[in-house]
Amino acid sequence: EQTFMDGPVNEFCAMLSDWKINHEDYDLTPKAWQFLKDKGFFGMIIPKKYGGLEFSALGHSCVVMKIASRSTSGTVTVMVPNSLGPAELLLKYGTEEQKDHYLPRLAKGQEIPCFALTGPEAGSDAGSMPDTGIICHSDFEGKKDVLGIRLNWDKRYITLGPVATVLGLAFKLYDPDHLLGDKEELGITLALIPTNTPGVSIGSRHVPLNQFFQVGPNWGKDVFIPMDWIIGGTDRVGQGWRMLMESLAAGRSISLPALSTGGGKMVCRATGAYSRIRKQFKIPIGRFEGIEEALARMAGNTYTMDAARRLTCVALDMGEKPSVISAIVKYNLTETLRQVMNDSMDVQGGSGICMGPGNLWASTYQGVPVSITVEGANILTRSLIIFGQGAIRCHPYALKEIQAIANPDSSVASKEFDATFFRHLSSAFALTADIALFLLGGALKRKEKISGRFADILSQMYLASSILKHFKDQGSPKEDLPLVQWSCDQALYKGQEALDQILRNFPNTFIAWILRLIIFPFGKTFKLPKDRLGHQVAKILLEPSPARDRITEGVYLPEDGKEKMALLEKTLDQVIASEPIEKKLLSARREGKLKGVHPDKLIQEATSQGIIDEKEAHTLKSAEEGRRKVIRVDDFPASYFKAKVSG
Repeated sequence: EQTFMDGPVNEFCAMLSDWKINHEDYDLTPKAWQFLKDKGFFGMIIPKKYGGLEFSALGHSCVVMKIASRSTSGTVTVMVPNSLGPAELLLKYGTEEQKDHYLPRLAKGQEIPCFALTGPEAGSDAGSMPDTGIICHSDFEGKKDVLGIRLNWDKRYITLGPVATVLGLAFKLYDPDHLLGDKEELGITLALIPTNTPGVSIGSRHVPLNQFFQVGPNWGKDVFIPMDWIIGGTDRVGQGWRMLMESLAAGRSISLPALSTGGGKMVCRATGAYSRIRKQFKIPIGRFEGIEEALARMAGNTYTMDAARRLTCVALDMGEKPSVISAIVKYNLTETLRQVMNDSMDVQGGSGICMGPGNLWASTYQGVPVSITVEGANILTRSLIIFGQGAIRCHPYALKEIQAIANPDSSVASKEFDATFFRHLSSAFALTADIALFLLGGALKRKEKISGRFADILSQMYLASSILKHFKDQGSPKEDLPLVQWSCDQALYKGQEALDQILRNFPNTFIAWILRLIIFPFGKTFKLPKDRLGHQVAKILLEPSPARDRITEGVYLPEDGKEKMALLEKTLDQVIASEPIEKKLLSARREGKLKGVHPDKLIQEATSQGIIDEKEAHTLKSAEEGRRKVIRVDDFPASYFKAKVSG
């Protein structure tokens, strides 16, 4: 895996330019596409016996994270075949014939997959999908009277859909003529369909906020497929929804958290360097307390994202199926990236909003709402899935309690409820959740505001736990303690505030008062990180150090010195080296020995007077030249835009 990271992943990153992808080519280059196929990027989750790379979840995550530090469009192209898609479904549910046929072709890039679930009328409510399959007989590929399915569908937002060669499809299956049995409505079913099948229409594209990865709608009109194209064969008829939910954890647990963490690490490293290089009032802007506050949030939040990403991947590699945790990391890490990007753009100012090849920030900033939207919109994930559905179903007793409350026999319900309820521990979270369940019963998951706040508490406990484990796994370096303290303070404070909001809006005010007395007998004890701690955290991003390298570990650092990230890294070193020499000049000016104002004139004057030597002058000139390049933003001649319009 490390060899792959150091070789093919770095080579692929070097091929990528979000500016060219999103503003000139509107796609990855043919060379980049072929490289992905040849090097097996689409087969990271496929076992070696089928020709795949068979990477661990952590290895898979690190690949996605590094590409995300370079290009959102490149990342999404790699993510999709390795998360929710035909390969994942085939591995878990496919017949041996389906695996033997498709998996080697997917691993080698001979097939480009997509999965079509979402439609105009069915987003989060997949049960309302109008896409149908009718079991019937038809002639097919020269064979008479083949038993199969006549499909009609209308899907949208399908990543890789416009270029896919094989399409995974979710639809409702019906058997009006009872060709399979007595039931007429058979439920949601999944099938694999070559996109060159008659009646399939693909090729149109969406443009999600100027991110030009391949995504678009597709349709099928009277498409006939044989029964053996159902994923898993006829034994899997009607099991599609369960199959999808069991497979969705890959996208939530690996791909989107890795994309978020990669983006956060990239902007932390770039904006930290920029904040030391860029000066206002002759002081690096990173020294101003307002900027420092934003840098501290960026660093602490990115540290938290990396910790949660790694812990979740470890759980997956140990064979766990963390459905609730997958929702926690998907929701929290994509939302955290939004905060990191907002802070970064505030610090960058004009250099962040002026588009061009040298802008490292804008594409990731524009892509944040895309990651928040996919794999279940975040509002839904927070308010319904994490606690309302996920935690309740995974809880050892809560599901039984809801079922007991729903029991029409009140005496039986009371005994069943008591038998489970009083086995709980009375921690603040459990106690409050239990009382809420007691008062609201099955209606709790429909109280989305309360459910969302319980989700916040659960999330922050998981994030705090992951922070502590991450610190230990990295050898407990003393230099990272400010990051650990800041991140844990933030997580505990957020969890406490969510609990406070639950009590303020509890359905029974008297019980809320009792709970507050038990939980907060001395008031709210957790506080936001102190300014002094924030100063220590921000400082980590402002100069090269092992701590800075750890927090941004795994980002792509280009070797081409003309690239903006490489220029930032080089200039940061030059600026730090020049600071003691600048102090000499400042002292000489105060003493009246130097009169110049422009940096070049000042350096020349100081050298001629022997205040600095030629080597020091060269250091200052190099730093000044680098600084000018770093703070410069892209501009274009008027002919550039006229050419695009006429073209």
